[in-house]
Amino acid sequence: MKLRSRNRVSPEFSMASITDVIFLLLTFFMLTASANQSALNIKLPNAKGQEMPTERVYIGVSMDGKYFLNKKEIAKNEIETTLKTLFSTNSSPTFVIAADEEALHKDVVFLMDIANRNKYKVLIATNPHISDDK
Repeated sequence: MKLRSRNRVSPEFSMASITDVIFLLLTFFMLTASANQSALNIKLPNAKGQEMPTERVYIGVSMDGKYFLNKKEIAKNEIETTLKTLFSTNSSPTFVIAADEEALHKDVVFLMDIANRNKYKVLIATNPHISDDK
């Protein structure tokens, strides 16, 4: 007498359950990755370096998004043309970005983009490092 089992195990593999697990993991990692980027609370460091000479071109960025060229307010759309005029005879055009620590990142990136397009060198102004050594 030959006995047969009524419950046969199917050799086929269903991808539905593993697809659900992968989708849930992907969603979890995407949500946690974006939360980590916005949760950073950083304080920009001080820097050791040389004093900057006063004949440099300074572009200031205030916390409310206003721009200043050598302490005189300038419209955002006039910055690039003004710099081109200033640097027309300069063989090594360089300007200093002096941004308020509360200034928006996009305002500083705007100035760096101008420098990149026109092949200008850029320096970032920081507070001088106060040494704890005595």
